[in-house]
Amino acid sequence: MESNKIAIAALLFILLIIASNFVMYAIARGAAKGGDSRWMNALRDSLSKPLDGSSNKSMDELRKQIEKLENKEKKE
Repeated sequence: MESNKIAIAALLFILLIIASNFVMYAIARGAAKGGDSRWMNALRDSLSKPLDGSSNKSMDELRKQIEKLENKEKKE
């Protein structure tokens, strides 16, 4: 009974690895052929641009406020 569960788990693990390898092969082949797939372009764009989260925006606002205050102090 235990050996059956182990064999099934091992078989599922092997199938998972084979499936993930097939998916990676398909992605690499599509990228190498230079296909104009929209999802590939979207993935490439999302990975290449920096994260524009709310924390980055708030830090930019804070940076601008500090620069304004420093400029006011220099004028006085």
